[in-house]
Amino acid sequence: MARAKLHLFFFFLCFLNLFLCCFSRGNSVSEFEWLRDEDDEVVMVQSGQNPQQRCDFSIGKWVFDQSYPLYDTNCPYLSTAVTCQKNGRPDLDYQKWKWKPNGCSIPRFDALKFLGKMRRKRIMLVGDSIMRNQWESLVCLVQGVVPTGRKRVTYNGPSMSFLAMDFETSIEFTWAPLLVELKRGADNKRVLHLDSIEENAKFWRGVDILVFDSAHWWTHSDKWSSWDYYMEGQTAIKSMNPMIAYQKGLTTWAKWVDLNLDPHKTRVFFRSMSPRHNRENGWKCYNQKQPLAAFSHQHVPEQLVVLQSVLKKMSFPVYLQDITTMSAFRRDGHPSVYRRAMGQEERQHPKSFSSDCSHWCLPGVPDIWNEMLSALL
Repeated sequence: MARAKLHLFFFFLCFLNLFLCCFSRGNSVSEFEWLRDEDDEVVMVQSGQNPQQRCDFSIGKWVFDQSYPLYDTNCPYLSTAVTCQKNGRPDLDYQKWKWKPNGCSIPRFDALKFLGKMRRKRIMLVGDSIMRNQWESLVCLVQGVVPTGRKRVTYNGPSMSFLAMDFETSIEFTWAPLLVELKRGADNKRVLHLDSIEENAKFWRGVDILVFDSAHWWTHSDKWSSWDYYMEGQTAIKSMNPMIAYQKGLTTWAKWVDLNLDPHKTRVFFRSMSPRHNRENGWKCYNQKQPLAAFSHQHVPEQLVVLQSVLKKMSFPVYLQDITTMSAFRRDGHPSVYRRAMGQEERQHPKSFSSDCSHWCLPGVPDIWNEMLSALL
């Protein structure tokens, strides 16, 4: 009898220990567990190290798909400069291409699934006007499933935010084309501070997902340069190799991320530079109706080489979203002369207007960038 009771007591202790272990595990998951669950998956997707299938989203081809686009040009959040169809562009095929990576596929954007994943979270896109291009795309991709009275856009200094109230999700854009600070000096000269960033970075704190880009402004010619001289510490520098300046600016950004962000609370992406098709005095993209089929030679922009070198030195895990090569095929995707509405008579003489071969028509190429971003999330 005593031995039976002892066995029963031992069984009870084992059961209690098992129950407490399971209970503690079930309740120890932090609110940021979503960041850790998929970290390995994201690394594999970006590096092509998935043991089941090698997949690099940046290598593939454009496939015509009649089911695209995923929204129409009546999206109320589009800037006039990118509503090419409304502005008179006669062809529509540029809206109907999807990107097919070699060996895998990018899931079609699902607005409800995306908002569900982003519930009670902030996602912020930081950069220049092409990043705003991408922000408008992302907002238009999701806004159709949000009832009219349950969404709004707010503005705060250099930032604008789309809020999906029922999901408590904020999709934000913050203007910082150089990431580091550009200020007016005492002599009213424009000064680019290569080692100062806090005036911009203060808007990035407390955000769950940050997507950065910075490239185009660093390579503007002297005529179009946004600054008169550089500053490092107390030293004024009139002239510098643009790629050295870019490396210094990115290093300042990288140090801020390493010192101020927690990878268990914040996920960080850096989107590679969007290609321009500006040769022939800006007319390379005019009247283009098909993507390029192939390149005569593969060109890797200097900015991408510099960016990769800076990211490799960081302790914080930043995911490089490489859209440069895939977008370089899409010379057909730019507004060109359809950056503003033109009358019937004006359309007869389109070459009398400036041509935009840097930004992208919407719906269009940035929608695919956002499908890729959604897949990585």
